[in-house]
Amino acid sequence: MGNSMFIMCKKDGMFFSSAVEELDAYYPIRPECQADAPRTRFKARVGKTLSPRRWNASFSEDGHLDIAGVLRRIQRGGIHPLIKGEVWEFLLGCFDPNSALDERNVVRQRRREQYAAWKSECQQLVPVIGSGNLVTTPIINDDGHLIQDPSVSGNHEDNAFLSNGVSSDQSTIQWKLGLPQIGLDVVRTDRALVFYENEANRAKLWDILAVYSWLDKDIGYVQDEADAFWCFERAMRRMRENFRCTTSSMGVQSQLSTLGQIIKAIDPKLHQHLEELDGGEYLFAIRMLMVLFRREFSFIDGLYLWEVMWAMEYNPSIYSSYESSDLISSEVHKTEEIKADHKLLKQCGKFAKKNVKTGWTDQRCALAVFLAASVLETKNKQLLKEAQGMDDVALILGEITGNLDAKKSLNAALKIHKKYLRKAKKS
Repeated sequence: MGNSMFIMCKKDGMFFSSAVEELDAYYPIRPECQADAPRTRFKARVGKTLSPRRWNASFSEDGHLDIAGVLRRIQRGGIHPLIKGEVWEFLLGCFDPNSALDERNVVRQRRREQYAAWKSECQQLVPVIGSGNLVTTPIINDDGHLIQDPSVSGNHEDNAFLSNGVSSDQSTIQWKLGLPQIGLDVVRTDRALVFYENEANRAKLWDILAVYSWLDKDIGYVQDEADAFWCFERAMRRMRENFRCTTSSMGVQSQLSTLGQIIKAIDPKLHQHLEELDGGEYLFAIRMLMVLFRREFSFIDGLYLWEVMWAMEYNPSIYSSYESSDLISSEVHKTEEIKADHKLLKQCGKFAKKNVKTGWTDQRCALAVFLAASVLETKNKQLLKEAQGMDDVALILGEITGNLDAKKSLNAALKIHKKYLRKAKKS
């Protein structure tokens, strides 16, 4: 997910060239990979997609954003590539929509300085961070001692460039041990994109993920580089519970359990069939929830899916909630406040508004879970008819990779959400 977050904050391009614009030119695919690349279904449309002109017109003279109008436009047609990075900062809760431009500039500068300080702290431990390079092979052993890297000239100074040597702190050792895996994943992800042929782009992504894994040791590794970092940090706040693991459970199991409850409520026949196949824990849906459907859609459709989901889930309290030390109690309090304030309610996305109105506060019922349910429903008949075991389930679901329509899937997810809330209210 981090690679897409980074690329969105770095891209530049043109404005609409026609009523229906091909967007593949904004994210070019390497020629040798084009034949295997999933077809893009999303189109940027004049009058529906949030354009740079409409985005700029959504701000008052002092920089206050009409977030309600922006959400309506995004939910209708996504965001033009030119402004994705700017808009994502609001959708992900980096800024208060009620803030003025001067206030946001102060916040942005403070965050850039904080990121620079964190990055400098990491550089003291691993000097290769921020150098324009990345590592894909181990730099220390399990005891924290420096490993001689055969890819460099072999003297002590060259190896010190990769790591500062022995570290007595176990958490630091674990962090250093994880850095090569981050490097391998950076090299592997979205290799078809021309953007990642550039070593500097790969290195900056590695820096962002390395710094994040240093800060959030509970999770570890799972436009301006600093701005991309803060977008990624906010996006991970939505998903980080999925990555928490203990010796007995995975964090994502709570959402998988919720997915099972949803399917049981709206499609009991399919749920029973999956249970009979020993798939009642819905482990086959892990990838969808862990990487937010990045593999079920083309690259461009995946970006569209994310931003529309974030717009639909948008809650005007998101910024203050993230700044609060007690996120859960703050969320409950803010939900009641929004429910009583018509102006704040208008600033909610479609999905969040429905939850506020019905008083639904279960944090496990994210839109992504209902989207996963909609994906399963697209294969309902085939699963019931052909799946004789979990291998068959995996094979059938594997057929959808890169072939789903994001808009249709989202509409289906909203219908399932409405149906589930109605059934839950009766029970």
